[in-house]
Amino acid sequence: MKVSVIENSPKVLRVDVSGIGYGMANAIRRTAIGGVGCFAIDTVTFYENTSAIFDEYLAHRLGLVPILTPKDYDEKDEIVFSLEAEGPATVYSKEMKSSDKSVKVANADIPIIKLAEGQRLRVDGKAVLGTGSRSAKFQPGIVSYKTKNGKDFEFYFESFGQMNANEIMRRALDIISSGLKDVHKELKK
Repeated sequence: MKVSVIENSPKVLRVDVSGIGYGMANAIRRTAIGGVGCFAIDTVTFYENTSAIFDEYLAHRLGLVPILTPKDYDEKDEIVFSLEAEGPATVYSKEMKSSDKSVKVANADIPIIKLAEGQRLRVDGKAVLGTGSRSAKFQPGIVSYKTKNGKDFEFYFESFGQMNANEIMRRALDIISSGLKDVHKELKK
């Protein structure tokens, strides 16, 4: 197998991998999209919402805000994001205050809602670690590949901001490797 990096920036990773088949290429792509864990707001508690937007719609928008996902967290961890605002104002993601300084919004400039004069919003959103196989809000980015001759694949990773594109690929490869080790142990029994 031969690997060469074409582009490596925080947002985009393009890698040429030769000597693998379609099965391995697809395993990498599917694991990166559906198996790499990311934080996303999963439940929202509304204390006050006098805006013109329904609670459910606003909860959905908050769930789609990318949240930085450091490596040393697991499914039991819960991070609370508090948001309090009063109009007239455009409320941005940077106003979501995290209960953990290591876990915060990945992009501060995402508009959440416009509040008119006198409208208020006060909510808490609970972020949990999940995978893209559960919901699209937990996907770390876009992953695709193209083939040149059936054994030479060019991968494209684009991060939504939860982690660098390079990290998406590394975490996906770690998941695949760990799964194969578990199978190997079972077969030895």
